[in-house]
Parts: sequence; structure tokens; C-alpha cells
Amino acid sequence: MQVHLVDGTYELFRAHFGAPPKTAPDGREAGATVGLARTLLYLLQEEGATHVAVAFDHVIESFRNELYAGYKTGAGVDSALLAQFEPAEEMTRALGIVVWPMVEFEADDALATAAARFAADGRVERVLICSPDKDLAQCVRGERVVLLDRRRRLIIDESAVCEKFGVAPASIPDWLALVGDSADGYPGVPRWGARSAAAALAAHGHLEDIPGVPLEWQFQVRGAASLAESLRAHREEAMLYRTLATLGDDIPLAETLDDLEWRGAIRGEMEALSREYGEDLTGRVRRWRG
Repeated sequence: MQVHLVDGTYELFRAHFGAPPKTAPDGREAGATVGLARTLLYLLQEEGATHVAVAFDHVIESFRNELYAGYKTGAGVDSALLAQFEPAEEMTRALGIVVWPMVEFEADDALATAAARFAADGRVERVLICSPDKDLAQCVRGERVVLLDRRRRLIIDESAVCEKFGVAPASIPDWLALVGDSADGYPGVPRWGARSAAAALAAHGHLEDIPGVPLEWQFQVRGAASLAESLRAHREEAMLYRTLATLGDDIPLAETLDDLEWRGAIRGEMEALSREYGEDLTGRVRRWRG
């Protein structure tokens, strides 16, 4: 069997910006929620997913905000989108799909934990993390745990991660620490870019293994002296950024592999949501529980 682990926050954002606007009878914006339902049903009924869970950022802030004041928050996010976070979780449950709503941790931590757990189960042929998020590239293992970019219909395995970033999945948090991640709100180390970070980590693996003296580097890069000086001056910040970028793989998730099997949508809940949103969602469902 294959396990599909869906980045629900990403899918909700994608639906908000890509699906047509939809106003519910009570005046609320509901386009992202309805769009999410459509794409999840497509995953189940057209793409043939059998074992599925969806992780959401129930709130955008997490424990990482306590570690670094500049880490991403909900500031600047469209209020109409923020208002659909909880309805999106409700919709996903009504579809009969396991939902992981993250508060202390992030959705990516749930996906990383589930990927590690279910890849270790001998019944699982492959785990597909449905997200193009570069943070999640650290979870990729050979061809057994891969990323699935559903929008581009692209599978990213370990060789593809190495080709794209120039480093193995295990070095992705280090690469992000050096380069920075504007989406998550940390800047990286001054003067370091994608190429220099890839060269350093391909040779040395992790931040702490990069020698402080360029003469000891096992790679060649332009501006080595200034890069070394910058890393020496900002090594402490770089280690913090790596902590921010590193996903937890052992957070509490109660569900077993058997719990992830999709047995159909819940008719009563879907009928109620169809009335609430003024959209005949039940007409799209081909399988009901019971």
C-alpha cells in the first residue's frame, strides 16, 4: 500500500489563491474550504489514495516563535483565509479523513513524524508527502519516502532532492540555516547563498563540520575568506536557524496505519456542510461510510 500525507495548510492556501471565490449563504468567504474539499476528493477518487491523513496548522504560531522572535506569524495573512482554518479541518473530517490540527507543533512536524513512522511499517510500499515545501525535503528517504507536488504532478525522491539542492536530505536543515527561509522568517548567514551552502554541505555534511579555516575546506568556492569570516561571526545564529528548520519526527500522533484507511465520507456531516456553504458537495462523493 501507499500512504498519502497531505500538507493541509498548503492545500488551503493553494485553494484560496487558485479556486474561484465562493460566498456562503451567511456571507462568509468559503472558496478555500470548498476548493480543499474538491482537491481531497480528487486525491481519493481519481488519484486512488487509500490511506490518507491531512495535517493543518491550527494556528500559524508554534513553539518556534518562542525560540526566535522573527519566526513566521499570522500577520499579513488574508483574514478571509485565516477564518477558514477551522472550517477546513471540519470539512476534512466530514470527508472521513484523519486530521492532525497542530498548535504547539507545525503541520510539517506531523508530516515528518508520520512519514518516519509509516515508512518503518513493512506493509507500506511508499510514503508520499503531498507538498512542494522545501522544509519537507529533509524527510525524503530514497524512493520510499518522497514528496509529491500534486500541482505539477511531480515526484521528488532522494536523487531529485540532491539534484535540486545540491545536498542530501539529511543536510537540508543546514542548507536552510545558511541560505535562510523568507517564508519562515529567518535570514540565513550573510554572504552565503544556495551554491556556496551546497558546496560546503556536500563536502562536510553539517554546519558544525565546516572548518573555520578555509584552508581546511574540502571544497572550492569564490570568496572563501569572507564566507568563513561570516560563518564564524554568525555560527550561533546559524545553529538556531537549523533548529528552526529541523522537523520533529517523534511528536504525539495517536492514529495507526489502519486508522488512515479511507472508508468513505460521513453522509450526515457532508449534507450539513453542503447546506452551510450552499454547494452540493455530496454530489461529488462516490463512497460513503457504512
